[in-house]
Amino acid sequence: VQLVESGGGLVQPGGSLRLSCAASGFTFSDVNMRWYRQTPGKERELIAFITSGGGSTAYADSVKDRFTISRNNVKNTVSLRMNSLKPEDTAVYYCNAGRPINHWGQGTQVTVSS
Repeated sequence: VQLVESGGGLVQPGGSLRLSCAASGFTFSDVNMRWYRQTPGKERELIAFITSGGGSTAYADSVKDRFTISRNNVKNTVSLRMNSLKPEDTAVYYCNAGRPINHWGQGTQVTVSS
């Protein structure tokens, strides 16, 4: 099982980024997927969820109306489109494959700063 995140980087406040997570080693279309983020000294925060078929999504209040999760079950990818970024969005972002896989990617750093 492998999850590989990409797309992080440095962006100015108000800017946008698109994170991607490439999955392999399991039947991607059978598994719910999530995006989390973590800053030093804090617990990992669940920010977005998408069901296996992509028909339902959910977001943390902190990112609702700014972030959009999506997936492509042909390419085995899950993405996170992040708009109107704020300095407090600075974190390492992780994708997660839900049960029964329960696997994490290595994370990608997002820094929002002028």
